[in-house]
Amino acid sequence: MKRIAALALMLFAACTDIPEGPDPIRLTFPDMRRFDAASPGRAARPNSEIALDFIDLAFRMESGRELPVFSRFEGPVTVRVAGDVSDTMITDLEALLDRLRREAHIDIRRTESSDANIVIEAVPSRSLDRVAPNAACFVVPRVSSWAELRAARNTGALDWATVRQREKAAIFLPGDAAPQEIRDCLHEELAQALGPLNDLYRLPDSVFNDDNIHAVLTGFDMLILRTYYAAELQSGMSEAQVADRLPRILARFNPRGQRAGGQIPSSTSRAWITAIETALTNGSAGRRRQAAARAIAIGQSLGWTGTREGFANYAFGRLQIGNDATVALGAFNAAGRAYGQSAVTNIHSAHVAVQLAAFTLISGDAEATITIADEAIPVAEQHENAALLALLLMFKSEALELQGDSEKAAEVRLDSLGWGLYGFGTRDEVVSRLNEIASLAPQIAPTQ
Repeated sequence: MKRIAALALMLFAACTDIPEGPDPIRLTFPDMRRFDAASPGRAARPNSEIALDFIDLAFRMESGRELPVFSRFEGPVTVRVAGDVSDTMITDLEALLDRLRREAHIDIRRTESSDANIVIEAVPSRSLDRVAPNAACFVVPRVSSWAELRAARNTGALDWATVRQREKAAIFLPGDAAPQEIRDCLHEELAQALGPLNDLYRLPDSVFNDDNIHAVLTGFDMLILRTYYAAELQSGMSEAQVADRLPRILARFNPRGQRAGGQIPSSTSRAWITAIETALTNGSAGRRRQAAARAIAIGQSLGWTGTREGFANYAFGRLQIGNDATVALGAFNAAGRAYGQSAVTNIHSAHVAVQLAAFTLISGDAEATITIADEAIPVAEQHENAALLALLLMFKSEALELQGDSEKAAEVRLDSLGWGLYGFGTRDEVVSRLNEIASLAPQIAPTQ
């Protein structure tokens, strides 16, 4: 399931009074901006490393439970949509299906037939909350509708570990969410309906990671899905049988990955996962901060670097906002150093950049704010994260205002509005973020 991002992109100034801003009715908005659904990039790590990731993704579940056999759909896959769906959702789904055909070489298409293999049903957010309170969306086997899901609960039918060959699955997502959230759900849940049921916190380049950093399927994800549907594999195979075939499959699909340098990844301890999950859930702020600090300490004791080190510090920093700004800044800097060790985690660094830009804007350092935003904006574009992109543009606009360049600031702000509509869903939500960022900037005394 795609978890609710308790720390994602909801902002910074917890103790700041946000002034009244522009009325969304009077503010002139451009049309909603959209991405062209290009791949964010090819798989970059060695095949020896990817093979180990594949096994952990294919034969484990998020809980750590073992899956007895490899399972997938056999033959062409059909997808049907149901519920109150928007034109934007249909467009995003068609773009995703096109990518799955081109990049993962999966024979998949939309259908109106009632016997579709995968049904994607849009339901109200409040209904999702009642069934899965900590999930933005989820996928289950053996049902084709919300009514069937409710009837099958507590029967054992929804247990993925009992599936030997996939024939039917249903994805449930919030039809009333922002376009980007719906698209993100489509990417992760359709990928899990087709392939891996696991999420791994160690992965730097995948949506199969509960940190929710990646918004759309990456080159790594498409390679994993292409491998899932390789001719050499079939449903019912054991872990040993799949592992024996993987090197040859990956060598054929990803010749660039046939090189030395792959690392044997350490498993993520259940204690660390528990600490992170506690930090991300709703509850006592103090308890959540303690949990994030505990995750940092566990990672340090195990010598972790990279993605898990960065995310624990990022979570801790977010939870310190409004409590101790100095500690928060130190945590964000630590996250930035961890993510900055590799180009694979550039998008992670871009998320940290939003937080660092808040600190530089508060301090009145317009030049530093613009530099931070300019470095992160192309990364947000490449990884198709409109919400992140909109925030970075808003920071740049406020910094330009500080420098007295109101014309350029207005141009950048206008650009942020179009991306904000896709990322946040409504004009009111976009204006709320504009006002929040504006409240961080030092007030400029009017000229006499």
